[in-house]
Amino acid sequence: HVQLVESGGGLVQVGGSLRLSCAASERGLNRNCMGWFRQAPGKEREGVAAISPGGQLTYYGKPVKGRFTISRDNAEKTVYLQMNSLKPEDTAMYYCASRKWGCTGELRAEDYSAWGQGTQVTVS
Repeated sequence: HVQLVESGGGLVQVGGSLRLSCAASERGLNRNCMGWFRQAPGKEREGVAAISPGGQLTYYGKPVKGRFTISRDNAEKTVYLQMNSLKPEDTAMYYCASRKWGCTGELRAEDYSAWGQGTQVTVS
């Protein structure tokens, strides 16, 4: 069972940037679609971005498209989320998730089987 550990969250000013990292414990991660989701207090979990196993395909939620970039380093078993031009509405707990085999093209939490504990991002 893959274990995922997020890092890189914190407090940032409006317009600033952060880079989140997700380190995976499992070899063979290069066969998994990896995603980032977020959840703000009182709101449902929202899909942020996903990346195909080989990194060729990426998917973004509308609120973050053009501002966030997902990438992966399979040799290092790590997935990244570069967040630029941050807004107060980006404030949330951010979770890394893994799905065996390819991405579906949709950012649905129920499609992912392994989750990290989350890292808090606060924009003010």
